[in-house]
Amino acid sequence: MAGAMIVSASYRSDIPAFYGEWFRRRLADGYALVRNPYGGADLRVDLRPEAVEGYIFWTRNPAPFEAALAEVAGQGTPFVVQMTITGYPRALESSVIEAPRAVAQVHAIAATYGPRAAVWRYDPILATSRTPPAWHRENFAALAGQLAGAVDEVVVSWATIYRKTKRNLGAAAQAQGFDWSDPTDDAKRALLVDLATIAGAHGMQMTLCSQPHLLIDGVAPARCVDADRLSDIAGRAIVAKQKGNRPGCACAASRDIGAYDSCPHGCVYCYAVQSRGRAQRRFKAHDPDDPMLVPDRLAEESPDGRVAAQPDLFESNA
Repeated sequence: MAGAMIVSASYRSDIPAFYGEWFRRRLADGYALVRNPYGGADLRVDLRPEAVEGYIFWTRNPAPFEAALAEVAGQGTPFVVQMTITGYPRALESSVIEAPRAVAQVHAIAATYGPRAAVWRYDPILATSRTPPAWHRENFAALAGQLAGAVDEVVVSWATIYRKTKRNLGAAAQAQGFDWSDPTDDAKRALLVDLATIAGAHGMQMTLCSQPHLLIDGVAPARCVDADRLSDIAGRAIVAKQKGNRPGCACAASRDIGAYDSCPHGCVYCYAVQSRGRAQRRFKAHDPDDPMLVPDRLAEESPDGRVAAQPDLFESNA
């Protein structure tokens, strides 16, 4: 498929959980529009089957997206579901589905589409008084045991504390009565060693997302947009150059069709949401018939200065 691309949907928002009908209408129309948050013309992304090599879906709840997955599979287009399951306390992620439900959904995807179709994300790792290292070891081991056989890879990364992340974490900590910290690199590596051992014991390769300075023996850089995995699923070669979306990223080139500040999950550590209220406003204003995920009248609201000043930080080759 000369000129075809991998489409990401979306590391900017949880399209499977909240915008499944919009995605299905985009498939029917054969395209989506993406607002460039750093200026310039809107981007038209071709979603016709002959134009898409594969999809990467990022989510915490794929259940509302079952029909869309079936449509994509029916088109003969391979896909990978990057499924985040952390099992964190509600003070940190107030409205994501409970971990047992999320685990069951991963097993359902594996049963329907094969064990290469889903990747578990324990991401980000957050150090708080409610989630100390011992808690992470126990929690990760429990989740790994429940997911054994349904996935062969778990992607991890330590939380990167951007300006808005620091602000949102600080507000949540004050309101919910917990403390948080950004541990030293040595402390981070020490926990990664333990988690990698646990992952291996459950038949999973642990990979590390965009943090090469924290790599340890036996842990490879994550390729969340993974042309090789898509090739395995498709049964044919999918070739894409490596073109990560931030420093240290090993992903293949892709086109993302999501929008920042549009996921209402309310995770206080999220890099893609400046404020939950803003995301909720955008979600309520969303029109499934609009080719653009975020309504045009709201699209001029760009991420905060930390992101806008570095367009390569989250932009996946758009």
